[in-house]
Amino acid sequence: MPLSEHEQRMLEQMERALYAEDPKFATALEGSGLRTYTRRRVYQAVAGFLVGIALLMAGMVAQQIWVSVVGFLVMLGCAVLAVTGWRKAPKPGEQPVPGMAAAGRRQPRQRRSVMNRIEQRWQRRRDEQQGG
Repeated sequence: MPLSEHEQRMLEQMERALYAEDPKFATALEGSGLRTYTRRRVYQAVAGFLVGIALLMAGMVAQQIWVSVVGFLVMLGCAVLAVTGWRKAPKPGEQPVPGMAAAGRRQPRQRRSVMNRIEQRWQRRRDEQQGG
């Protein structure tokens, strides 16, 4: 059941008030920090990759095979994290679409407002309560 006009107006007023009162918090709720998060994740993976190289070299110098193997595994894991983080990073000005399937079936990303997400959550809760 969709929201009534009165409820929609109230939500719009609440959204405008939130943007007016604390625009930084409102944009954080929109998920704009995702690009920063993925960029940070890629940088951490690159740093981990360099640590893996250092472990690999240290194992070779100390003639400890297990240290070299651990270094290689760290390098491999960090390379995977960096590549997946880089591929998932949204382009500037784009919003991620939740539940997006395989990369081959990408849809154009749409920017959703806070109000739309609140409505979807409300609908999901009502459906769960009625079904369960």
